[in-house]
Amino acid sequence: MTDSRLVSQMQQPSFYPHAVADKIESTQTHASWIFLTGDYVYKLKKEVDFGFLDYSTLAKRKHFLAEELRLNQKIAPQLYLEVIPIGNDGDRLRLGEGKIVEYALKMRQFPQSNLFINLLDAGKLDSDCLIELGKIVAQFHLSAETNDYISSFGTVAQIKAAFSENYQQSQKYIGIQTKEQFEATKSYTDSFFNNKANLFQERVDRQKIRECHGDLHLKNICLWQDKIQLFDRIEFNESFRFVDTMYDVAFLVMDLEARQKPDLANAFLNSYLEYTGDWTGLLVLPLYLSRQAYVRAKVNSFLLDDTKVSEAEKQQARETAKHYYRQAYKYTQNRSGSLILMSGLSGSGKSTVARKIARQKGAVQIRSDAVRKHLAGISLDESGNDDIYSQSMSQKTYDRLAKLGITLAKAGHTVVLDAKYDRLAHRQKVISQAEDNNIPIKILHCTAPLSVLRDRLNRRQGDISDAGVNLLASQQAKAEAFIAAEQQYVTTIDTSLEIDAMQLLADL
Repeated sequence: MTDSRLVSQMQQPSFYPHAVADKIESTQTHASWIFLTGDYVYKLKKEVDFGFLDYSTLAKRKHFLAEELRLNQKIAPQLYLEVIPIGNDGDRLRLGEGKIVEYALKMRQFPQSNLFINLLDAGKLDSDCLIELGKIVAQFHLSAETNDYISSFGTVAQIKAAFSENYQQSQKYIGIQTKEQFEATKSYTDSFFNNKANLFQERVDRQKIRECHGDLHLKNICLWQDKIQLFDRIEFNESFRFVDTMYDVAFLVMDLEARQKPDLANAFLNSYLEYTGDWTGLLVLPLYLSRQAYVRAKVNSFLLDDTKVSEAEKQQARETAKHYYRQAYKYTQNRSGSLILMSGLSGSGKSTVARKIARQKGAVQIRSDAVRKHLAGISLDESGNDDIYSQSMSQKTYDRLAKLGITLAKAGHTVVLDAKYDRLAHRQKVISQAEDNNIPIKILHCTAPLSVLRDRLNRRQGDISDAGVNLLASQQAKAEAFIAAEQQYVTTIDTSLEIDAMQLLADL
């Protein structure tokens, strides 16, 4: 019964059995109405059926509100409170009274200024915040449920069906996107499914199909009691929730990039990859980036057919859809990959320089410290014992770095391999493979006076590296100089001087 009568009454303070704000704010999406009353938020499902989402009966709306409560109480128990019936009590509709005609989800209200989308608009989101978000999403995914049934949603047939439905439902909106964009985007995804089926099986085998969020963008993340909080998980369609973890990651990366914040997207992505060790997930990321942009375009297009949406709102929806259709098309374009090897002693500023490059170039930064600990099966925040720094473990670490670097560069990524690379054999392995695959490669050799290195290592806190001052002497003794054949790739940087990131990039 999500009709104008109910909406009108829920906009009045007298509807609620508790104190409310002087003015109740309301907003709508293609599928829901939301009412902000002051201390609490109430959410109604619209009486709609889009195929992928069906709220067409009261029983279905009740069921999916209960599912929304169940799923979100797992990740945001303090925000999600209860499902309440709405009754018809004579001339009035009331919460919890009378013959039941509708249901509402009751949630705790937080300041709308604390939504990530509003924090971004206010210039209050920075790289540190997105790095922390990367860790939180990583922890959420690592603990998310998976089983054979959930994994079955990771087959090519299942995933392709969802993509095909998107194209079928959006074909009527050609004109908002160009016919050329529509055909090129669809051709890219069709080709991806036909030629890279092995990638999807690998994701299933590695248990990367999990009960994820399904709608992880800036409007569904907030600060609550000084803690980053994910909320509003997808409840209405299992195929949108039982997905590859990269599906979730792609939504947030796409959202930040679509809002012209590629540096923040990079900070989030590299943090997530580092804490999960899922760098090979980047091989399917472009597909999901395009998909998420396309879905944003599609749902905005749906608003054009809603008779309850004003002409001004429709015009805004049309422009928003056009923007996201372009974004979806952009992700289908071929890119040329490259490799950058960091080199230098502990404390020489390798990771600082690597991070600056990653933010500016949208590069993947892969730290040897993270690779080593993932190989050893220990937490990144845990100090490693002598065993993980043995010669054999170091060889495994550099072998893994080389494989990841070449694989991802061939797929079109700029990759920064962030390690000491103080041994000729380790450098040569990457150089020779890069040359064989025509991958551009650079080596950035970071240096600084020993007194600076010691000071940096003594002050280091909260970093995943276990390296200390006591290792500097042995590192110096064992480091092997660059040979003549390597010199063409080497740029030496004195990190005790101010580093101009833009000039550094110009020199690469």
